[in-house]
Amino acid sequence: MVKQAKGGRAKLGALSRPTLPKKSASIGHVLVVEDDAILAMTLEQTLEDAGAAAVTVCAAADEALAFLRENKPKVVVLDVHLADSDEGYEIAQLLSAIGPNPPKIIFSTGNPQDIPEDIASMGPVLEKPYDPARLIELAKEPPKRGLLGLFRRPRTKA
Repeated sequence: MVKQAKGGRAKLGALSRPTLPKKSASIGHVLVVEDDAILAMTLEQTLEDAGAAAVTVCAAADEALAFLRENKPKVVVLDVHLADSDEGYEIAQLLSAIGPNPPKIIFSTGNPQDIPEDIASMGPVLEKPYDPARLIELAKEPPKRGLLGLFRRPRTKA
């Protein structure tokens, strides 16, 4: 089930989440692909509190792929080992092939040593459990410009 955040959230009960100051810079639309419901809710609320324009949570690879067919988030937080499959790698490869400005990928895993080097090079890897403040820092970092980006002309206002 894909769940999109829209304002007024219920409290997370006994879970404690970091208090992050709202920043004026928006993170943009974030897709969280995470099968642990508690972690997904915590990440969703943390990202909203940090200024994400929208947060969509998908608990399974097929849900994430269906969402990505119709949407292009700015950031994707990707658990590479989902309960329904280990298709996190395939999702990362698909994202890296999307046009000239693919979404930023942030990997989330309990076993970072299991991520193949070529996949891990697509984005930062956060080892669970991790500090949500670190996730926010990574999400707000400007995208790295690849080799082709060096040849693009900067846009000027007419």
